[in-house]
Amino acid sequence: MSKKEKEEFSIEILRHSCSHIMAHAVKELFGDVKLGIGPAIENGFYYDFHKKEPFTPEDLDKIAKKMKHIIKSNLPFERIEMDKKEAIKSLEDNNESYKVELLKEIPDEKVSFYKEGDFIDLCRGPHITSTGQVKYFKLLSIAGAYWRGDEKRPMLQRIYGTAFGSKEELDNYLYILEESKKRDHRKLGKELDLFSIHNEAGAGLVFWHPKGSVIRNVIEDFYKYEHAKRGYQFVNIPHVLRLDLWKTSGHWDFYREYIYSPMDIDGQEYIIKPMNCPGHILMYNNKKHSYPELPIRWAEFGTVYRYEKSGVLHGLMRVRGFTQDDAHIFCRPEELEDELTALIEMVLFILRTFGFGDFDVYLSTRPEKYVGSLQNWKKAEDALKKALEKSKLAYKIDPGEGVFYGPKVDIKIKDCLGRAWQCSTIQVDFNLPERFNVTYIGEDNAEHEVIMIHRALMGSLERFFGVLIEHYGGAFPVWLAPVQAKVMTITDKQKSYAQSVKKKLFDADIRVEEDFRNEKIGLKIREAQLQKIPYMLVIGGREAENKTVAVRKRSGEDMGAISIDDFIGTILQEIDKKT
Repeated sequence: MSKKEKEEFSIEILRHSCSHIMAHAVKELFGDVKLGIGPAIENGFYYDFHKKEPFTPEDLDKIAKKMKHIIKSNLPFERIEMDKKEAIKSLEDNNESYKVELLKEIPDEKVSFYKEGDFIDLCRGPHITSTGQVKYFKLLSIAGAYWRGDEKRPMLQRIYGTAFGSKEELDNYLYILEESKKRDHRKLGKELDLFSIHNEAGAGLVFWHPKGSVIRNVIEDFYKYEHAKRGYQFVNIPHVLRLDLWKTSGHWDFYREYIYSPMDIDGQEYIIKPMNCPGHILMYNNKKHSYPELPIRWAEFGTVYRYEKSGVLHGLMRVRGFTQDDAHIFCRPEELEDELTALIEMVLFILRTFGFGDFDVYLSTRPEKYVGSLQNWKKAEDALKKALEKSKLAYKIDPGEGVFYGPKVDIKIKDCLGRAWQCSTIQVDFNLPERFNVTYIGEDNAEHEVIMIHRALMGSLERFFGVLIEHYGGAFPVWLAPVQAKVMTITDKQKSYAQSVKKKLFDADIRVEEDFRNEKIGLKIREAQLQKIPYMLVIGGREAENKTVAVRKRSGEDMGAISIDDFIGTILQEIDKKT
């Protein structure tokens, strides 16, 4: 085990032990609670409790105070083994029905508990030596959680917390949490009027407002331009397709839990599409293709629909209807490595243009349930490895996390707070071409099977937009900003000149708004800053007389009075550079 692995393992043990201390404190304070589970998770821990009355923020303070007392007592963690039958009886006597359910599923005849003082909990361990080893922890929040993630089971109360090995690490994490709250895309999406989700329409379905749609259109235009330069053509397919298509593709067998129920249309079963690949295959198979035509690169902003449990839906990050920046490449075996290398370079260019420079890259290999031959899986994995190595991109192997039809490369972008987000994916597929008989005529005039590459560079527009909102805190770079400049007057006397300024900006393809209200200029500037508009052009008597504009940035910087032509030149240069 490497030093880093040991450190991660140690912090996991510390956090799991802290969850036991929290459960100990809860049982002492609220004796009638039943215990669920309390694992360590990334960046923290939680414990689920069955309690009649809801926990309150004041309760968290009481629990934290009690935890500190338990920690100060420096109670040793003692491992105790029991016969399974004896353990079940003990838990039943203590009315711990959730623990009994878990225990009955353990196949071993002997099971382990961990004891600290008077508190004992079913656990396989390991734990730290004593409670006194916990130095730096914080209880964070309360949430609801269905028992074992099943919506048909009781709703428990989950308390989240975190623990670190040093005060500096804890303080840094708490700072990131506070910054995350300020940058929460759901909060900013409402404040900046970018998007909404309506219970009346259905959970996980996104409505793009005018300003959000402006950003979406800018993203799509940039995307289409860069793809056209690289030989892609854009296509569109229907939103509903016959169920038989998804049985042939294998999605019905391997992906059914995410597919909405079939609908009957004229006695045939159709489903709303969960992905786009079978539709692109049908178009490819519409005619015979010869080797000089390959590679064929087809892209689509394809909206798809997948069932997600309500408990995992989260703003734009996890939805039920989303638009993929999807593309499929049909190529020959000898073209595969070059296509993959070009794809990786393209992914990095796109992501860096949007302001992301730090990535985690994973090569996901064959899962337990898969289709196709082992030989083809090995070819696909080897091709991805070679492309990654040729691109000099550091990566980790993610065993068993490939999709059922092929291995993939996942590129996670890191935002300004260092949080990783899954966006880009590149998948090699030898299997769907075989299932759908996707071929081309080779130089030998014989039919050969095509290799298919599935890829999405931004993943879904919804999630990518959510990440952009949080990365920039809503203060988008000028080229993405829905409103790039706002023209505002000090008095009504400047209205005529201000309208001419606005027209000149509009004619220069600058996204501009006006604020000619009879309000104090300080109020107008503050409101524009709250809307995170990059530039405010203030026009008073002097500016109207001299045919200039007084330019202020949203940061508060005053650029002084300049000619409108100079301002247009400056902002267009900024837009062109995409800085």
